[in-house]
Amino acid sequence: MANKRDLKKDINYVFGDIIEAVYYWELENTQKPTKESDAIIDDAFAGFDELIARVNERDIENPKAHFKAINNDLESKGRALIDRINNLK
Repeated sequence: MANKRDLKKDINYVFGDIIEAVYYWELENTQKPTKESDAIIDDAFAGFDELIARVNERDIENPKAHFKAINNDLESKGRALIDRINNLK
């Protein structure tokens, strides 16, 4: 991991791309949000807020392990949201 700033950028890009993908899906399919697509967007915002709060924590014992865990959580949350986008009908 390079630094905290790069991790914040990665979090922003991942969740931003997921939200953008939901908006594209809405434009291509129904022209209006559905309950499922709204739930994905809400979960993306919640995941973003959670991970940014964890990045900004001050009192951590092992910074390397802490940031690696955040990076792993970002990947798992991102994949889960992408799978939900792919399953939209």
